Amino acid sequence: QLQLVESGGGLVQPGRSLRLSCTTSEFNLEFYAIAWFRRTPGKEREAVACTSSHSGLPDYADSVKGRFTISRDNAEGTVYLQMSRLEPEDTAVYYCAAQVLYQPCQVATMTENAMHYWGKGTLVTVSS
Repeated sequence: QLQLVESGGGLVQPGRSLRLSCTTSEFNLEFYAIAWFRRTPGKEREAVACTSSHSGLPDYADSVKGRFTISRDNAEGTVYLQMSRLEPEDTAVYYCAAQVLYQPCQVATMTENAMHYWGKGTLVTVSS
């Protein structure tokens, strides 16, 4: 089972920033759309950002638009999620996931069942 590995989570104060990383050495990320999901207790995982294969075109959920930035370095096999102006409501376990997708990604269509590979998640806690 191919795997993605997330890192960068932790405890941060409201209003501060954090950068998550998603990496793999097992396959070429360039050919995959990569999405960041998050899950809070009692809720299903929701996609908050995605980056398209090849072009890297991004898309964001309304809840994070203007605060989060997704980027990718295909040569390094890494996708980043830069999170700024963090709010307590952003507290969640964050997962990255990969999907074979040839058209530009859309967060609204990134469902759990559509993703082919997952990481195990990294916890982000936003609290004073």
